[in-house]
Amino acid sequence: MTAIRPPQPPPTDGLKADSLLVDRTGAVVTLTLNRPEAMNSLTVDLKVALRDTLAELERDRSCRAIVLAGAGGAFSGGQDLREHAALLESGSTDLNTVQVHYNPIAQRLASMPKPVVAAVRGMAAGAGASFALLADFRIGGPSTRFLMAFANVGLAGDSGVSWSLPRIVGHARAVELLMLAQPVKADEAYRIGLLSQLLEDDEQVLPAAQELAARLAAGPTVAYGAIKRELSIGDAGTLSDALAAEAQAQSICGATADHQAAVSAFLNKQKPVYEGR
Repeated sequence: MTAIRPPQPPPTDGLKADSLLVDRTGAVVTLTLNRPEAMNSLTVDLKVALRDTLAELERDRSCRAIVLAGAGGAFSGGQDLREHAALLESGSTDLNTVQVHYNPIAQRLASMPKPVVAAVRGMAAGAGASFALLADFRIGGPSTRFLMAFANVGLAGDSGVSWSLPRIVGHARAVELLMLAQPVKADEAYRIGLLSQLLEDDEQVLPAAQELAARLAAGPTVAYGAIKRELSIGDAGTLSDALAAEAQAQSICGATADHQAAVSAFLNKQKPVYEGR
């Protein structure tokens, strides 16, 4: 079993953290799952690096948007089954990676108070698909595939898929995708909402994701974070819950410098400059 490393220092330009690449361009940080020889499957090392880096970026006010990508020809094949099999063969019964790794990553992605864009080239399977579905935007190309592979290895869904998938495709389609566990090709993924945007060229997926992230990073990111919180409550709560969340969000956003700058720019027929505060 791969040793768990201590939390990494805050990401800097071009930082390479073994199986996770962290690259900063302006206010956009691109996180690249970097195990292309294994379809970027998720080892303990990679899961810890992703979990801890997301926690750092959540606190990093200079980071205003995140791109999540995979190296090579796949986004992520999900759990590394070779590592998992070794744990099973060792007789370990304390396979707590869901609580220790997957749940914290899923929570960070879903509640990140800044936009997250997934560049989904090639296969996104199992927990890899779950992570992509928790992004605010998902951009793919002709090679993109989604596979809710959990049932194929005798497991239920994890990493937030039972929360995200029915919100995107509806309950009945979520049952079908999780129980039948068959690949969804790019065109169908776009049609049912697994992809936000489908490009004609795989090589343009990452640049397009980074371009969108840069556009979002230049926007009112405090408001974007508030919108995400509103929707997480409004999707599952009552109207009263939604109204209370909206009132709280507007109270926060109305006090920001971004709101004041936008109002002033509107009155002066200028383009607002947002600073994310």
